[in-house]
Amino acid sequence: MNCPVCGGRTIGKVGVGQFYCWDCCVEFTTQDDKVVIYDLAEDGSLVAWEDPIVGGPADEALNGNPEAVVE
Repeated sequence: MNCPVCGGRTIGKVGVGQFYCWDCCVEFTTQDDKVVIYDLAEDGSLVAWEDPIVGGPADEALNGNPEAVVE
């Protein structure tokens, strides 16, 4: 299995249909051929991405500052 965000293969299983990518530090679920991607908040809660292709954390950082560097 590859990460839907970075394509990495360092995926850990968190629960039934729930996975964590150690490369880009996102959690995602797979249900009924649908993938939902989550960021981990500081308090440990999950925050779903509105649109995993456009609107993820990297795009939000760049929208505010076109010269921002996203690592």
